[in-house]
Amino acid sequence: MTPAEMEELIEAHMSAEERGDPEGSVADDIEHDVVGDPNGPKHGIPAALDFYRQLCKDFRAESEERTRTYYSDDAVTMENVMTGTVPGAMLGIPGGGRRITFRILHVFEFRDGRISRENVWLDGAAVAAQLTAPA
Repeated sequence: MTPAEMEELIEAHMSAEERGDPEGSVADDIEHDVVGDPNGPKHGIPAALDFYRQLCKDFRAESEERTRTYYSDDAVTMENVMTGTVPGAMLGIPGGGRRITFRILHVFEFRDGRISRENVWLDGAAVAAQLTAPA
């Protein structure tokens, strides 16, 4: 796939996340792996949908500024700075509607012209510090 083709799929995925649209976030038979999730990677559409439905309740993305992007034949690695509010819980910590900003790294893999895997690494220490700091 070309970088432009990969970007088109990523943009559709990220836009759905920002809209709080779990079904739009999971358009393909995918493996979704948030590193550190105690439940491990999610395999297939039903498991990924469950993850995104909960994410949409717990976190409202406001902006995601890309800082770096690396392309290969079948993958994209993107480093972003994400800002959003946490009406639910994040990393098991109640958010209480706090607004947070943290670094996040996505690794998207592609197969047959679709996203086949999303691997997510985030700065959990920054998230925890912001959610537990005195108001």
